[in-house]
Amino acid sequence: MEQSTAARTFSVLGHPDRLAVFRLLMRFAPHGVRPTEMAEALGLRQNTLSHHLADLAATGLVRATRQGRSLFYAVDLAATESLIGYLALDVGRARPELVSALPKETRPMDHPAYTVLFICSGNSARSIFAEALLRDLGKGRFTVFSAGTRPGSALNPFALDVLRRNGHDTSGLRAKHLAEFQAPEAPKMDFVFTVCDTAAAEDCPPWPGQPITGHWGLPDPVKATGTEAEKALVFAQTYGALRRRIAAFADLPFASLDRLALQAQVDRIGTPDKE
Repeated sequence: MEQSTAARTFSVLGHPDRLAVFRLLMRFAPHGVRPTEMAEALGLRQNTLSHHLADLAATGLVRATRQGRSLFYAVDLAATESLIGYLALDVGRARPELVSALPKETRPMDHPAYTVLFICSGNSARSIFAEALLRDLGKGRFTVFSAGTRPGSALNPFALDVLRRNGHDTSGLRAKHLAEFQAPEAPKMDFVFTVCDTAAAEDCPPWPGQPITGHWGLPDPVKATGTEAEKALVFAQTYGALRRRIAAFADLPFASLDRLALQAQVDRIGTPDKE
């Protein structure tokens, strides 16, 4: 990256709101986000957000794509990698104490059990589905947890019914706050997934140990309306969508994938058109 390009990019990111927009988009990467959802999550006016997105797009860090009638904005990961590389290798002169902090293409998934955390807002349905599914489909190869950014006191009865009808043991499942897994004594995570857009939009601190992260967002079945049967169908469909993703994840050849390849597989599984 040329110095003039880097200077313009750092200038754009120097505005607190533009930096907040970029950080939000990184939490959804590589997937895109609608401007209305960004404005709601960040508390920005639509016209103000449009200016920030235009400035970010001009640097090449953000790109826009149209899907039907909707416009989605996503981080350009190649441009972001170039900027980080410029900061560490050019400005930082590749000093070991700086470069050593960057993720390396190693093979971290060479131990017999992997620790996984699924996050959603309420921890009453989607993340609970994911916890139960990976625990059972993983056949002992995963230690699985779930948590919510704003968990309720009880699990959703429709979710519990779906799990029981599909043969999952629900006796040990409970709603848990995300803070339980951010304490110093909490288990070290190998993977952290968000399964709802609300949780992905939360500005959580980075997880220690550089776990591989993924966003596998799905609509909240708790918001389903209609008859009891119609609501139950939405929960069953959400369970089915997560089961397909988690089955694909559990079948990955972890020992033969480096971090970059594994991150690419996690992103692929979370892409909606792959279901």
